[in-house]
Amino acid sequence: MTGVKKTGGKNAGSEQAKPKLTEEKTADMKETNTKTAVKQADIKKSGAKKAPSKKTAAAINIAAAKRTAEKTASKKPAFVPDKAILAKGAELVARLKTVYPDGECQLKYEGEPWRLLVMGILSAQCTDIRVNIIAEELFAAYPDVYSMAEADITKIEELIRTCGLWRGKAAAIKGSCEIIVEKHGGELPSSMEDLTALPGVGRKIANLIRGDIFGFPAIVADTHCIRLAARIGFTEAGERDPYRTEMRLSEIIAPEEQVTFCHRFVLFGREFCTARSPKCEGCLLADICCKNL
Repeated sequence: MTGVKKTGGKNAGSEQAKPKLTEEKTADMKETNTKTAVKQADIKKSGAKKAPSKKTAAAINIAAAKRTAEKTASKKPAFVPDKAILAKGAELVARLKTVYPDGECQLKYEGEPWRLLVMGILSAQCTDIRVNIIAEELFAAYPDVYSMAEADITKIEELIRTCGLWRGKAAAIKGSCEIIVEKHGGELPSSMEDLTALPGVGRKIANLIRGDIFGFPAIVADTHCIRLAARIGFTEAGERDPYRTEMRLSEIIAPEEQVTFCHRFVLFGREFCTARSPKCEGCLLADICCKNL
């Protein structure tokens, strides 16, 4: 009887059960796929909402910034402005408006968000006038973020050589544009975390972009802002820390005024309240300034 295959016993039972198990699995898979398709359709349907208007978007941004500020309050230096400081801040905003009604960014980025990023990187230890001159030739050679990301870094260096720190700035510009293209689909991100993750971008540039491009309340704590905030008495005399200055002013200046206030503050510092020889006599802020010179 050798050579005859056994068909009975446990093995036979297993072989007969296999088709049934396969049918059950197939049914389960079909049910799972159906549920997944329904869920994806619901997500797609819920996501197809009408885009908010610019005015609504600005209000949403301010509300979101306030919520973020509340969540991160424990990380901020302890400071709660009293009524006198808040009144002084409001008065400062009002007076600067009379001298500088426009309150616009002095970097000529022509409404292109990625250009403001590049020019912000170039502006380190360089005047806005010089940056505008350099940027004109730079953007003529590389008119969009994609061409800048693919540019030969030595050619970027040649075009920005007159602005100082050009090697580091060229690497930061190219590196940032590469990340924007590869990680963000060619669009400038809006979050503080994503912006400060870009090479050469700190809170100062990130706040400039968040304020001017995306409409978030933002304090750009550059050297002029830090110096003036201390002189006037919003921060401690001799304060040089940009983060502490930013946090102080963000509590003193109304959220809806912060972006234009910073531009006006810088202009005032360059024209009147200069570092070496401030024009205190006849200054429009003389009666509310602590004169921490």
